[in-house]
Amino acid sequence: MPVKVTPRDVSADLADVKSVLVASCPVCPPMCAAMQKDAPFIELFKHGIKTPAFEEHIDSIRDTLTKRRVRTGTFTIHTPTPMMCLWTQGQRKRFLKRAREYDAALIMACDSGTESAMDALEETECKVVQGLDMEGVINATTSIRFPLVISMKPRRERADQGSGQNRPGGDQGGMADRDAAQV
Repeated sequence: MPVKVTPRDVSADLADVKSVLVASCPVCPPMCAAMQKDAPFIELFKHGIKTPAFEEHIDSIRDTLTKRRVRTGTFTIHTPTPMMCLWTQGQRKRFLKRAREYDAALIMACDSGTESAMDALEETECKVVQGLDMEGVINATTSIRFPLVISMKPRRERADQGSGQNRPGGDQGGMADRDAAQV
């Protein structure tokens, strides 16, 4: 179940840095960007596994920083686990090695992905800045069209969402119910 994330204004957080590594999770943030723009999540034969709606957002951040003469780079890892919140120790080490070259790391991920980045960089001087606000979870319907175009449409919210009324056994939804109620 993907989390719902939205862009955060980080200009004040990055005002005093000379270099920024934009590190992005390739799962929930691109899905949310695609849904917000009503665009495909993946068009394999046109863009590979990148999501243009999300890549445009990353490019606009980099362009803004470059105009301020801030050196930028990007970082993302797809294997062995693509989700930043579930990085292995090896993925964290690869991120650490790359981030050492920058004053700050702008994390384009959920709260848990940002925690993974902070954990990897805890013994460095690299400033960790979260670039997305996590608003909760999102339920979506996925469609796959030929030739391997994957799109998602957010499901509408129900009036009883979060109450557990439609769940067998009553309110046993736990955190997912609380997060969904906040969306």
